[in-house]
Amino acid sequence: MKIQTFSIVAGTALCNAHCPYCISKMTPNQGINLAKPRIKWRNFEKACRLAQISGVTTVLITGKGEPTLYPNQITQFLGHLNEYSFPLIELQTNGILLARKDYKKHLKKWYDLGLTMIAISIVHYAKEKNQEIFNQNYPDLEELTNRLHRLGFSIRLSCTILKGYTGNANEIEKLIEYAKRIRAEQLSIRKLAVPLKSENKQIIDWAKKHIVDENEMEKIKKFLEKNGNKLLTSGDTMLYDINGQNVCLTDALTINPETDNLRQIIFFPDGHLKFDWQFKGATLI
Repeated sequence: MKIQTFSIVAGTALCNAHCPYCISKMTPNQGINLAKPRIKWRNFEKACRLAQISGVTTVLITGKGEPTLYPNQITQFLGHLNEYSFPLIELQTNGILLARKDYKKHLKKWYDLGLTMIAISIVHYAKEKNQEIFNQNYPDLEELTNRLHRLGFSIRLSCTILKGYTGNANEIEKLIEYAKRIRAEQLSIRKLAVPLKSENKQIIDWAKKHIVDENEMEKIKKFLEKNGNKLLTSGDTMLYDINGQNVCLTDALTINPETDNLRQIIFFPDGHLKFDWQFKGATLI
């Protein structure tokens, strides 16, 4: 069995953004609610070992809410990861709290503990567009990336493609130019996806209205093919160099029933180790 990514769910379901397409609210809570959980470290160590012997090189700290609301827990996870020497450790965040001065001490600590990449969720290159989706406190991306670069981090802009935001090839071209200008090491773009069954009707209704149709997605793919040099392909994920900017076109697929290879394993604080966000039966321990 080969595993690509080891994901760690930090914090609770609490979030400081109000994304109208919130994937967390559309998928089962998997034991994550608003109460801060006690972490089952025994199973965490087993998850780390499984990831290690399965060839995982990338660890992703993420959440059902916003993980940076719980900075001390992130520090704990990084400390426990240290003995396993995973080369790449990433943090998925909306970036809102990282723009605050009082988070500098946490960022320095996380860097010292091995955090390498900060993946910032976006829907657009314009601040006001991101504020529409996340909230009015969404930071200026250029200022934030400069701040994080000074601390030594690499940056990935992780863009969800939405109709009315970056839902066509022209907007994707501008997004790539913006990512290059602010020196983001990586840019990932993915079409908004919805689960087969949603836990929240209002959110899935909004999401379905803003999903980019396949015709526009094909135009985006053709733009990338025409203007980029393809660097690698893994399943439906394609990585390009476009005028010196790293651009990854990926999807939200977690499982592929046709193979025993896993896109990711996901550790939940209660000790469960799963390989899909949507299906409760996708459980390893």
